Amino acid sequence: MITSRRDFLRSVGAGTAAGIAARPLTGFSSAATFKYDDGLARLDNNENAYGPSKKVLDAIQSSIEGVNRYPLIEDHSLAEQIADVHGVKLEQILLGCGSTDILRMAAFGFLGNGKQLIQAAPTFEAIENYARAVSSDVISVPLIPRFFHDLDGMQARIGASTTLVYICNPNNPTASLTPRKDLESFIEKLPAYTFVVIDEAYHHYASQSGTYASFIDHPLDNERVIVTRTFSKVYGLAGLRLGYAVASSNTIRKMRQFASQDNINSIVTQAAFAALDDADGVNEFVRRNRDDCQEFFNQAMARMVKPIDSHANFVMMNTFHPADDAIQHFRKNNILIGRSFPSMSTYIRVSLGLPDEMHRFWQAWDTLPYPKHTMQH
Repeated sequence: MITSRRDFLRSVGAGTAAGIAARPLTGFSSAATFKYDDGLARLDNNENAYGPSKKVLDAIQSSIEGVNRYPLIEDHSLAEQIADVHGVKLEQILLGCGSTDILRMAAFGFLGNGKQLIQAAPTFEAIENYARAVSSDVISVPLIPRFFHDLDGMQARIGASTTLVYICNPNNPTASLTPRKDLESFIEKLPAYTFVVIDEAYHHYASQSGTYASFIDHPLDNERVIVTRTFSKVYGLAGLRLGYAVASSNTIRKMRQFASQDNINSIVTQAAFAALDDADGVNEFVRRNRDDCQEFFNQAMARMVKPIDSHANFVMMNTFHPADDAIQHFRKNNILIGRSFPSMSTYIRVSLGLPDEMHRFWQAWDTLPYPKHTMQH
């Protein structure tokens, strides 16, 4: 019974669903289908510019006629499949409306008035916003010059009220990677009352590095470790919103009480089933990202600019001028890039887009109104 409805949705007439689509979905991926008509190159949100894969798109199409039903059975089945993929128990999985929803549950579950969150600066800010919403203190520790998390500095700031630490690895916005062995040593030193969130949103891109190992694939025997993943990046499902956490059953139970009821939609469940079963698609996206990243670095180095080493699907680099000025320059050229980050006020973050979008980016870069020699390391 658990799979019968899913099988039914997959078997409904694709022709009806296809008729709803504005344009046909063909080929391995159909990035052109999702391009806006406003002429903007969107290099600002670390999205998969190519995705989702055709296999996932087909699953989305076939699920359209079931949108009048709550996906209660599918939610359970999806959690089971994720648990099976990672070799954990069902009660160790928590689904959310994007991984930001998971971060909210972690903040609400382990923070509150008089409690403290420790994080890097800069980093992904969702959990900081949730922490402040529940009246928690937030301590932000700057990255070290190599753009790793300053784990010693973070350790030094931990006190009796520190109940949660946030580690985004690879880190957003820097795309930098903190070595796994350093994180293990850091976690071992945490007090018994301090939980740690390891945000692995960019896991699939980072897995190419010898210094990286997922805390899901290679877990620690530690109930205080919460690992988050998302379907928004390599799977190309940012618009459908699905994320999940893997942790001990006790930790998941504490977070689950803050989950919104019916927070997963019926279309994304079908998309996720297909995405988890599409290893070829994931491998192709990772390969494309690796090639696009290499081309970005080639173009940057040809201009005597050295970006931060990237382990994600975006790149951060120093303009040696106010980032807000560069952001406005690109916006005038119909290119959106990431916002500025106060602790790195001369750096810009650029998501890797389609080849023609990156060509437009470098054309606009070459017209930046700065003396080029001041932009060299």
